[in-house]
Amino acid sequence: MAKVAFRLVMPEREVLATEADMVVVPGSEGDFGVLHGHAPLISTVRPGVLEVLQGNKVEQRFIVVGGFAEVTPERCTVLADEAMPFDEVTAEQLAERERQAQNEVTDAGNDAEKAAAEKALAVAKDLRRAQAYYASR
Repeated sequence: MAKVAFRLVMPEREVLATEADMVVVPGSEGDFGVLHGHAPLISTVRPGVLEVLQGNKVEQRFIVVGGFAEVTPERCTVLADEAMPFDEVTAEQLAERERQAQNEVTDAGNDAEKAAAEKALAVAKDLRRAQAYYASR
């Protein structure tokens, strides 16, 4: 089976560059798998878990926080706002992130701050759900 070139990039650095049999990306309209020969597309990425597969086995997982994915028949590039190896993120860290976001909502001084804090809270909740789901797999 031909492999797809995969890059996971954050604004400040490249997180991963590899060849994979398949990459599963948490797209805003749902998860999508990318194999070699995939139709070209550009998608937004929602907070969730990105998987890199070799053969039929998940080799690596990353928690991603938004961004964009660009797919061509030969490659997949994910430009993530934030990306962390799944194994390095604990449920406690994500619970703390959610508590901090909830405090920011409570402490917001104006509508703009409140909207930004509510968005951060929604992201934190999405990440906790995703981490809990994938931790059991």
